[in-house]
Amino acid sequence: MLMVHGRKLAKETLLPSVLEHGDADTESEKPQLGERGVIRTEVNMQGPNSQHSSPDRNTLIGGEREGEEEEQEEEEEEEEDIKQEQLGGEDRVNSDDDYDTDLELRDQEDAYDPTGQTRYMEACEKLQVAPASNFLQQMKNSELSMMHRGLGPKGTEALAVPLVTNTSILRLNLRDNWMEGMGGAAIAEMLKENCYITEVDLSDNSLGDYGARAMAGMLKENSTLVNLNLSGNNFTDRSVEHLGSAIITNTKLQHLDLSHNSLGEHAGRILGDSLSENTGLRWLSLAWNCIRGRGAVMLANGLGGNIFLKSVDLSFNGFGKEGAVALGQALKENSVLEELNVSNNRIPPEGAIRLAMGLKVNKTIKSLNMGRNPIQNAGCFGILKSVKDNPDSAMEALDFSDITVNQDFEDLYTALKENFPALTVIHGGRIGTFSIAKA
Repeated sequence: MLMVHGRKLAKETLLPSVLEHGDADTESEKPQLGERGVIRTEVNMQGPNSQHSSPDRNTLIGGEREGEEEEQEEEEEEEEDIKQEQLGGEDRVNSDDDYDTDLELRDQEDAYDPTGQTRYMEACEKLQVAPASNFLQQMKNSELSMMHRGLGPKGTEALAVPLVTNTSILRLNLRDNWMEGMGGAAIAEMLKENCYITEVDLSDNSLGDYGARAMAGMLKENSTLVNLNLSGNNFTDRSVEHLGSAIITNTKLQHLDLSHNSLGEHAGRILGDSLSENTGLRWLSLAWNCIRGRGAVMLANGLGGNIFLKSVDLSFNGFGKEGAVALGQALKENSVLEELNVSNNRIPPEGAIRLAMGLKVNKTIKSLNMGRNPIQNAGCFGILKSVKDNPDSAMEALDFSDITVNQDFEDLYTALKENFPALTVIHGGRIGTFSIAKA
């Protein structure tokens, strides 16, 4: 049924010449279903004008068309080749742009700025502050000293930017620049990254509790800083809550100055615990604070447990009798401390005598400053006698400034000089040496 339908369709549509040929082929060959699409295509290509054409003419026309098609294909291929060449050229240009030449690399190396001067100028422009010419002149020095320059928070922040990558500066002195907490935080962040600076002086900058917190965070990460001066920065007991844990964690810092702040009794307790565990500090100043009472006792106990500190300045606090007693006990336990300053601490004679009991067994203390305490002659005599009774004493200097002594003290000192010829004693004069002028 399918073949009959195909023949009928061919007779109705095909040209006579093709029909004559097609009848003979139909008898000998049975086209498959897929071949009918080919027959229709060939018929449509021949068109109605070929009704009287012979098979030879159809072949000739087909050959000419094939030749034209080949020429057209060649032209298209040539155009395609030209396009490819153009595209290839552009690719090569782009690829060349992606690679730096040796000359460009050399220019980049020359542009590297180890001092950070370029970054400083950009930071000043961004923060809208005037660049400090003094800073630009010292950027290649090993020490940067910019005291009393009034940098303020923003000026300090701009200065901290180039110091992150600066490799020349080893000592940084920014004393009295009113940088406040924000400026101090900028310096602290810089010190977390900089691994060359070993000494920093940030005294008298009003860092406050905020700045103290930033400094504590820095000390927990920094491993190169050896000397840090934070004197006169309005630190309170709250500040020490942050600094206390940092003192325990940091083992590289050797010199710490926390003098001229507002550290009270609570701060003394925290610092006492911190010092008993610290293994890095060699020098500590807590002078001109408000450490007294139980805080003074806890701090003294911490010193007794510390085995690394060589020098401690506790002057101008309020240790009183209780603190002095605790210090005497600390001197019995401590076998490392060499210098102790407890001047101006309202220590009475009883406190001085109890402190002297520690000196009878201590073998390392070389210098003791008890000046301007109301210990009177009795306190001075008790301390000097303790040194005389300790054959292993290392004492070299005793300071009893502004405290008058009597002849008994002088006689004891004269006898002591035979066993300790290098010992020097300072006092406020001998009682009875001043005579009243006769009229």
